[in-house]
Amino acid sequence: MTEEQPAPADLRRTGIHPDYWYPLAVSRRVRKNRTFATAFAGERIVLYRTASGAVHALEDRCAHRQVPLSMGVVEGEALRCCYHAWAYRGNGRISQIPYLPKGAERPPRGVRSYPVREAYGLVFVFPGDPAKAAAAPFPDLPEFRSPTHRTMTFSRTVKCHYSFMHENLLDMNHQFLHRGVLGRIQPKLLGYDTGPSHVEARYLFVPAGGRKDRGAGLLSGEGFSGGNTSDVITIRTGYPYQTLQDVPERSQLPAFSLWAAYVPEDAEQRVNHAYGLLMIAKPPVPGALDLAWPLIRRFTERVFAQDRMAVEAEQRAWDEQGEDRNQEVFPLILDVRDVLRANGVPLGPVRAAGAGAPLCGGARAPQAGSPVVTGGLA
Repeated sequence: MTEEQPAPADLRRTGIHPDYWYPLAVSRRVRKNRTFATAFAGERIVLYRTASGAVHALEDRCAHRQVPLSMGVVEGEALRCCYHAWAYRGNGRISQIPYLPKGAERPPRGVRSYPVREAYGLVFVFPGDPAKAAAAPFPDLPEFRSPTHRTMTFSRTVKCHYSFMHENLLDMNHQFLHRGVLGRIQPKLLGYDTGPSHVEARYLFVPAGGRKDRGAGLLSGEGFSGGNTSDVITIRTGYPYQTLQDVPERSQLPAFSLWAAYVPEDAEQRVNHAYGLLMIAKPPVPGALDLAWPLIRRFTERVFAQDRMAVEAEQRAWDEQGEDRNQEVFPLILDVRDVLRANGVPLGPVRAAGAGAPLCGGARAPQAGSPVVTGGLA
């Protein structure tokens, strides 16, 4: 008689691992001499760009009275709290307390600082052990700076656990959801492989009739004349990121590539901020992609809206049931769940969320779990 294996841990109670580089803002939204409030898994973080253009990330609280530093003022290379004007350097150290008597020592501790890297039009922060930041792998996206490609950036808050996002993109059997945008598609799994920190799948997308959004054809390189060619779609969850490539049937090169990261905002990790870079190959005709851009943008927005509706419904079901009652049958998704569990961390106890503090100017500071970055496709 064989012993029953214990049920795997509920993936929706698994936190994302902090020892990776995560985008926490679109670069253009972190303006010079301004603060920007954001969050990672319940940790409130303030980004600010100094007069020299450097971006820093600090724990979003003053060491003095715990007032959010995102309510403060950037002066030169320092960030000054709006309450008692304590000033902080980019490393989190206190650089000035205006009313401190001469000869008196400043408090030995300031606030936590986070390693920051700015790349691909995004501000990346390393929220884990700072000693591991230099050796941690950083996304390599050669198409982003290639003159043969143009990149569409997206930034959206989605009210679900980040794992639902990985499952949604990796499981292409849900094309029925997009039938009004893509027409009827017959996805065929060509094969997949998995390892300790990745799952990669290849699909053949075969059109099977129905009306397709014009932007879909333009994105996949069919041109303004349209067409119904098949495409090979390769999707990879390489923890903690996700990528997708589309290679049209009669081509050797991808028509587009997508890189995405899903960053939990709240401590319970039931809300994530999805950042994505859609790198689209320019067609041979000069200026053709510029003309197609609004149609591609509308198409991507429609697809994302449908996917968001589905994953947020999954999260609501989990919330109502208090557990994961999914009856999954697709081996690929069972494998990616194992990868996300194995590489994640247990969620700790969640502190009760307090009311947002009033800003010095009368507004309110964003709370962990609230949409702290807004904006659409660009």
